[in-house]
Amino acid sequence: MKNKKFLLSLGLILVLSMFLAACGGSNNNNSNDGNKDANGNNGESTDDFSIAMVTDTGGIDDKSFNQSAWEGLNAWGEEHGKEKGADGFDYAQSEDDSDYMPNFSRLVKNDFDLVYGVGFLLQDAVEEIASQNPDNYFAIIDTVAEEADNITSITFAEHEGSFLAGVVAAMKTETDKLGFIGGVESDLISKFEVGFVAGAKSVNPDIEVKIQYAEDFNAVDKGKLIASNMFNDGIDIIYHAAGNTGNGAFAEAKDIKQNDADREVWVIGVDRDQYEEGLNEDKSASVTLTSMVKRVDIAVHEVANETMNGEFPGGETLVFGLEDEGVSVADTNEEAFTDEIREAVKEWEEKIKSGDVDVPKTRDELKEFEESL
Repeated sequence: MKNKKFLLSLGLILVLSMFLAACGGSNNNNSNDGNKDANGNNGESTDDFSIAMVTDTGGIDDKSFNQSAWEGLNAWGEEHGKEKGADGFDYAQSEDDSDYMPNFSRLVKNDFDLVYGVGFLLQDAVEEIASQNPDNYFAIIDTVAEEADNITSITFAEHEGSFLAGVVAAMKTETDKLGFIGGVESDLISKFEVGFVAGAKSVNPDIEVKIQYAEDFNAVDKGKLIASNMFNDGIDIIYHAAGNTGNGAFAEAKDIKQNDADREVWVIGVDRDQYEEGLNEDKSASVTLTSMVKRVDIAVHEVANETMNGEFPGGETLVFGLEDEGVSVADTNEEAFTDEIREAVKEWEEKIKSGDVDVPKTRDELKEFEESL
């Protein structure tokens, strides 16, 4: 594993492209022709380079994970003068699991040089399509694929960002009761859960955290029902790691505030800054306390540039954490995210970066962590 930081200049890319052209190494055909350079990279002209992504069932406008990845593709396209379509960047939306392989196959057939699978649910499909197309490049986000020269795995230190979200929640709660709504229970989503609990209990070891999984990333009504039950039980802050399902928690919190403006209920967003998702009808206030932001957009943008530059990190696992700004908590809600909370977040962030705090990633590690408090 290695940490990555993104700062690739367009000038360097253009110089490299001119050099390859002068040496006769560039290739205006798609990467399926197997024409690779001495380093094993496809000799693709940067002018012809194109990228795409396959969403999970949450869809491109989930206001969370898929949307952040799509924003990364758009930013890459804007940087390089590319447009949406076969010669630039595009996506294929999955309505259910059976769409994964057909979507990958279609994008490969349409000659996209690098194709992302967005989410751990696409791991099997990424591994299968990569084995069938060894001269194409693939990336899987949020899990580690079986090692292959044409796959890179993009992961994040979700437990670190979630720890900070737990700190914020513990400092803001008035009931000392917090909630966590997960999508599909898995090793990945448990990192959100465990980090959140660890952060909250680091502030107040006696705080209560109720945990419930919807077992679905695309069930808004179910997310709303779970949130309703939690709020009715005295929980005043809910952190969700549930994709589109989590949007139900925002809907429930806004309904409560509409009926009782003085009641303190909050939602913590995930993956991208979800402040706007929590805005009321007149946009005068938001129920979004903060969001645990994963810079999926930066990761997607960086890997695209590296691949276009002949430096595809095949067989590697990239980790984006606090140290390289891969995760963070948003402070957009200035009224709720007070100066006191901001300073506390900075202090805990430094403790994590320095190694003074080793944030747990699993429930077993959490038990040991709680015993040390």
